[in-house]
Amino acid sequence: MKQNFLKYFVVGLFCALQSYAQNAPSVSGVFPNLAMVANHSPRTEAGTGGLMPWANRLWIITYVAHMTPTGSGTGLYEINDKMELKKRAESIVGTYANRFIHASTHQLIIGPYVVDTLGNVRLIEGVKKYRLAATMAHLTEPTKKVYFLSMEGEFFETDVTTLETKQLFNLMKELDEPVGSKPHFKSGFTKHGRVVVTNNSYNEKDYNGSWSAGRLAEWDGNTWKILEKTAFTEVWSAGSFGQPMIATGWDKASVLMNVYFPSTKEWKRYRLPKGSRTFDETSCTEWMRIREVETERALMDCHGLFYEIGYHTYGNQLWAIKPISSHLRIIPDFCSWRGMLVLGGNQATPMRFNSGIDNNPLAGQPQAGLWFGKTDDLWSFGKLQGEGGVWLDSEIKKGQPSDPFFTFNFNNKSLNLWHNSSISVKFDLEADIVGDGNYRKFQTITVNPKESKSIDFPESFNPKWIRLVADKDCVGTAYFTFK
Repeated sequence: MKQNFLKYFVVGLFCALQSYAQNAPSVSGVFPNLAMVANHSPRTEAGTGGLMPWANRLWIITYVAHMTPTGSGTGLYEINDKMELKKRAESIVGTYANRFIHASTHQLIIGPYVVDTLGNVRLIEGVKKYRLAATMAHLTEPTKKVYFLSMEGEFFETDVTTLETKQLFNLMKELDEPVGSKPHFKSGFTKHGRVVVTNNSYNEKDYNGSWSAGRLAEWDGNTWKILEKTAFTEVWSAGSFGQPMIATGWDKASVLMNVYFPSTKEWKRYRLPKGSRTFDETSCTEWMRIREVETERALMDCHGLFYEIGYHTYGNQLWAIKPISSHLRIIPDFCSWRGMLVLGGNQATPMRFNSGIDNNPLAGQPQAGLWFGKTDDLWSFGKLQGEGGVWLDSEIKKGQPSDPFFTFNFNNKSLNLWHNSSISVKFDLEADIVGDGNYRKFQTITVNPKESKSIDFPESFNPKWIRLVADKDCVGTAYFTFK
């Protein structure tokens, strides 16, 4: 208790002294003078789509909620070392959440803007009217060109010197999206000779199986390949060491984490708990990211939980993953700047579209703020808790192991099992204690017909991953709860 008090006192004193010196008051890491506030007409969003340190400043782009480029208070901003916010004269209104450093030409690409090392800004006319979700390295001409992905699935190629742009694909067609589904492409990344993109379209039709609108897909420069037909939000790869490519999404049972291992050239699928089911819809999962925040260390924000995640892979396994804390924040982007961790935000979204109907009459002026702290502060956020299953009323095949489910460092672990078979089904519960892919049987659980069985695990039981194997074909559920 005394240590925590001393920690918070020192952090608070540091923030207070910093604020006093710069005449910029802060409250728990929030500087009100840095809020980005939109005007009242139209009432929309003002979320922070992207953050990036560059040219001795912190650069921010904000976004509106819709395709029509109308509104105010959104655009391109910069913050200097005196914690002063400035909106750039080159700003235009739009929906942008992309950021990328083009190393060969020493340029930051953020939204539809290109920024050199002196802070000079150019506007890419060919992409400015699209809702930009990601900028990616080019497969064949990486020193000259980049790719852009829009939320509606338009896929572009841009020359970073001339800014000449052409559209290459409409991914709604290339990826066989259901007619009538809402496109919501969220991320893209180039690594290991492939471009990987995500679309997190998901609503009740996805939940009940009427269609599958979400996508995880890759392109090798010739052919698009669909990897998963469910909602995926983020894809990222480390630039060194094992260089795994990690994509995160979800289905009705749990969070999905698909990992590409370059040594074996294969994708593996894992399952993680959902910190909260309030994220279970297309528009409720805004820009959950994986970012480097300390040298060669990354954070993963995923469905209401923060994780630390590593760059290395041993034995074709992703060893370094550990949950940190839970939260309900909308964090469209985060980064390190001047020794601080900076979290973007989207604090009020009073959306009104062309119908004139106010979708949120109890929310006021659109606004977004930033949170400044240290990476280690995340451990003081919400208690670790979550839920999710390897199966949820799913078809289960005899002898076929489920996807691995992540359980490490969560407390009060319990498992609920049921099935529809007319005879008893035995489930072998197998545990990977250290995360090396070696599973050993921990327990066999027999579930009788029409029975629902709950198992509480001992406190000392803390494997990295758990999987289950049934001895009969059936439709059933295996659902974990951590609290």
